[in-house]
Amino acid sequence: MIKKILTPIIALLVFTISAGVVILVYSVLQGPPEINLDENTIVYDQDGEVLAVEQGVQNRFWVELDDISPHVLDAFLAAEDEHFYQHFGFDVKRILGATYYNILSMDKLQGASTITQQYARNVFLTNQKTWKRKIQEALIALRLEIFQDKNEILEGYLNTIYFGHGQYGIQAASQFYFDKNADDLTLEEAALLSGIPKGPSVYSPLVSYENAIDRQKWILERMHETGKITETAMNRAKQKELSVSVTASEQETEVGKYLTEYAMKEASKILGIDRQSLDGQGYQVYTTINQEAQQKLEQTIQEELPEDSEELQIGAVTIDPKSGKIVAMQGGRNFDQTPFNRVTQAKRMTGSTFKPFLYYAALVYGFTPSTTLESRQTTFTLENGNTYSPANFGDHYADRPVTLAQAVAVSDNIFALKTNQYIDPENLVEAAHAFGIDQELQPVLSLALGTATVSPLEMAEAYSVLANEGWSVDPYVIDKIVDRDGNVVYQHQSEKPERMLEENHAFVLTHMLTGMFDNRLSDYMSVTGGNIADQLTHQYAGKSGTTPNDSWMIGYSPQYTTAIWTGYDDNREIEKIQDTRVAKQVWAKYMEQIHEDLPLETFEAPSGVVGVQVDPITGKLEGPACEGETRLMYFIKGTQPKEACSR
Repeated sequence: MIKKILTPIIALLVFTISAGVVILVYSVLQGPPEINLDENTIVYDQDGEVLAVEQGVQNRFWVELDDISPHVLDAFLAAEDEHFYQHFGFDVKRILGATYYNILSMDKLQGASTITQQYARNVFLTNQKTWKRKIQEALIALRLEIFQDKNEILEGYLNTIYFGHGQYGIQAASQFYFDKNADDLTLEEAALLSGIPKGPSVYSPLVSYENAIDRQKWILERMHETGKITETAMNRAKQKELSVSVTASEQETEVGKYLTEYAMKEASKILGIDRQSLDGQGYQVYTTINQEAQQKLEQTIQEELPEDSEELQIGAVTIDPKSGKIVAMQGGRNFDQTPFNRVTQAKRMTGSTFKPFLYYAALVYGFTPSTTLESRQTTFTLENGNTYSPANFGDHYADRPVTLAQAVAVSDNIFALKTNQYIDPENLVEAAHAFGIDQELQPVLSLALGTATVSPLEMAEAYSVLANEGWSVDPYVIDKIVDRDGNVVYQHQSEKPERMLEENHAFVLTHMLTGMFDNRLSDYMSVTGGNIADQLTHQYAGKSGTTPNDSWMIGYSPQYTTAIWTGYDDNREIEKIQDTRVAKQVWAKYMEQIHEDLPLETFEAPSGVVGVQVDPITGKLEGPACEGETRLMYFIKGTQPKEACSR
């Protein structure tokens, strides 16, 4: 009789032990479960401040256990798994109780999942209540307990649970509901958040504040019952009123969307991954973006773009010419309406902003600021026999010889074409390439007037070469990339700069380009920057340019180069006078703002040049006939004028 009773019991015991051994061996052989979660990629500015958060499918920030408030840990342990640190992934007592209830009800309504089991379900399985899913959950939970310690499991759990409204993990929830980091949560805040995962559609304070507070109070009572907090602390926390709202970062307009997207595309190229995949890979992307400069650029554009010209677009970019850092960029009026980046993706006719390349070639060819050519209406005969009759702005001509210095300042088209004809258009193409314009250019006469199409970023780079005293500039936006495990997977290494332009000629050209803001050079035409000159307090060099469809202003100081383009995407003509002035107004106002706290710095003359006072009209030295009307001009030593003016 006893044998009949013991035999099945022993058989059941042997079977249970054997099954347990098999399951344990299977779990060990399977190894740790592979965890591959979406995690937000964070974009930082050059000061290490968060500029943007790029979300994947889920909004999630992974934080270590040490960076989570102890109140959060206590609240979740009290509410979800009091014996977490004592069991091996399963709370047998709770499982038996839940199983008994489910058998009686013939359903799977009641669960007894531990934190380990919930973590297994959150990461690897669905919430479907089936016996098959429960078995899979148990097996994964066992593997987690074998290969991870308790703190690692708890950290993973707190970073994967869902808090409603698209927020995954305690850090995302903390920022979303209270606009603070997880390590700053108070007791009452932690208790409220720990109640949400039970049912976000029921216990989210944004869905039902009353339900959320009721569950918060229950969790505070559980914390007291389990010895996590005192009765006094419990009562004090219950009485505190919480102000719950969507985080400020969700409400504020994001700064630098065009530049952030450009940075993310550059990062995806560096990493060799798909752009969309980058959002959820948990990278930390450190950029060269100056958030203050970016804000000033966007604000200036908003203030200066005419409201009655809603389709007028803009492209603007600022580069630090010494380092190549791209510090600010705006690719259009509104990223949300049109993410097309006109700084990097659009190529437009450059107009007179192409002339500095011409005049650098002319200086190398032997021109000086005092070189004169006739400024009068001219018809040019081209190589194919056709004639070409360009005009100056407003059909204004000096009808006499004018100096190169004045021609640059007033942007005389006839002078430019005669210069190009004189030096040969092939040399202009070669000079443009020396400035870093890589595309194929046609060596034609009209190239001097900017018939080539170039992007604003390329033009900003070219002018930065002048600002960098003739040394090469390699614009970049990504400084460093760190993966989700804290490994630096990319660090920008600046290439050794190459001398692109001869330093003496580069300086002479730069100083001539300061003339667009000097009204002493106005005569038969006004200097092109005369209408913004009174706004400027620092020394700048630059050039404006217009075509029927484009308006440009590109200029630089020793600290920053900024290129501004305005026009219409459909390439229609700019008809309103106020629209043609936008590029200069934005440039002047913005450049003054970003230089506001910088020391006054001038372009430093190299030893191979000499500065003398020259009459800008005749190009001759200061003399009795032109006292008080001269301007300091720089020449390559030995090429300065020897004769005094006599007009």
